[in-house]
Amino acid sequence: MSAYDELMAFARETEALKMISMRLGWDQETMMPRGAAEQRGEEMAAIESILHARRSDPRVGDWLASAAPEDAVGQAQLREIRRDYDRATKVPADLAKALARLTSLAQGIWAEARANEDVAAFLPTLEEVVRLRREEAAALSAGGDAYDALVQDYEPGSSGGEIAAIFDAMRPRLVDLRAAILDKPVPAGLTGTFDPALQMAVSDALARAFGYDFTRGRIDTAVHPFSSGSGADVRITTRTNPLDPFNCFYSTIHEVGHGSYEQAIDPAFALTPLGQGVSMGVHESQSRIYENQLGRSRAFTGWMYDQVQSAFGDLGLDGPDAFYAAANRVQNGYIRTEADEVQYNLHIMLRFDLERAMVSGDLPVKDLEAAWNDRFAADFGYAVDKPSNGMLQDVHWSVGLFGYFPTYALGNVYAGCLHEALRAAVPDLDAQLAAGDTSGATGWLKENLQRHGGLYTPRDVIARASGAAPSEGPLLNYLESKFGALYGL
Repeated sequence: MSAYDELMAFARETEALKMISMRLGWDQETMMPRGAAEQRGEEMAAIESILHARRSDPRVGDWLASAAPEDAVGQAQLREIRRDYDRATKVPADLAKALARLTSLAQGIWAEARANEDVAAFLPTLEEVVRLRREEAAALSAGGDAYDALVQDYEPGSSGGEIAAIFDAMRPRLVDLRAAILDKPVPAGLTGTFDPALQMAVSDALARAFGYDFTRGRIDTAVHPFSSGSGADVRITTRTNPLDPFNCFYSTIHEVGHGSYEQAIDPAFALTPLGQGVSMGVHESQSRIYENQLGRSRAFTGWMYDQVQSAFGDLGLDGPDAFYAAANRVQNGYIRTEADEVQYNLHIMLRFDLERAMVSGDLPVKDLEAAWNDRFAADFGYAVDKPSNGMLQDVHWSVGLFGYFPTYALGNVYAGCLHEALRAAVPDLDAQLAAGDTSGATGWLKENLQRHGGLYTPRDVIARASGAAPSEGPLLNYLESKFGALYGL
């Protein structure tokens, strides 16, 4: 075997072990009994110890030095393996293991604190998570910016400064659009109660409409919807609320976007570093374009109205136009995952600034709740009423995902670029969506982006698909056009 062949055989085993670790995480969120949390922490730490040892194995360095692939795929495989190897060799094994153990336990501590509205019960754990992640960032950055080092885990090639510049460019137009919309009457919403079992049945139909392959995937419920796995085994989750079925429907479509990306990757890349989405920003571009530009379009909501009305009967709305308006209501709210398209990115900007300050040491964890509440009041104009609507609403910090939040907004930016190109490539898209047929859109996304997996870098894959370097302009133009028409601006 050549050095490249030996390296790839080793990498495939590492990827298989990583999938097992992801399955443990999925089980923890969906099926694991509450009393198993401490044991699961030890299991996750043990697997992370094995993964870290493999990623930092000196043989990987030797193989990388000797491997000479002749094609672009092989070179991309080396790029990804080298990035993981460089990272793993900088992070001490004991630190990687401690982080895996702590973040597994922290998830349950956060969930209980959130249920009890008890910030104080969570702060000691969060302080320890932040301490370990700052230690990890220091090892990775070698004297550089600690937050930039953490961002590389989720959006390789980006930096805190570049992200801040994009956000600074987006904020004025978003704030102006929000102000104009909130000056208008709020459209009527759905009324009544909606059986969770029927919500899940509609969710199943929506997932199938967007091409989710149930022979290689499944849908379960979780407190915080998420996607896990790749290739032949993809798991997504959603959640139900008897008073708000849109929460379930659009969580499902969102996670189907993630899951379908993983299912569409070239099977030749399975269990290799290229056999997964290239970044969380690109991943989020798929979930957001499925959820918003497609799923909340006037064309698709017209078809969706018939499905929902068939399941639940009277919705308290006067036809499909009112249903479309209800699915796109812009109104005050606390929860990021329930935020409308106009305000969603403002929620991300808040979290980005706070976590950047925590990582730098400028914001002590003990002051996080006050900082969150002050910033929220300044940005949104009203006060946080309880911790589960404030700093305890998201799971991300409990599991150490510092540097992850900005990828949600980057995903929206990327989705804006892709949507503009998709509209040009599929001129009869609305007619297809009005019939519940998403295949023109999902097929275009699969061919131009999803099948490539990790072959291209994040910005490169977006540029190749959309025909231009990513920028915030297409997203902002789309939002102003859509909501300007919807609200008569």
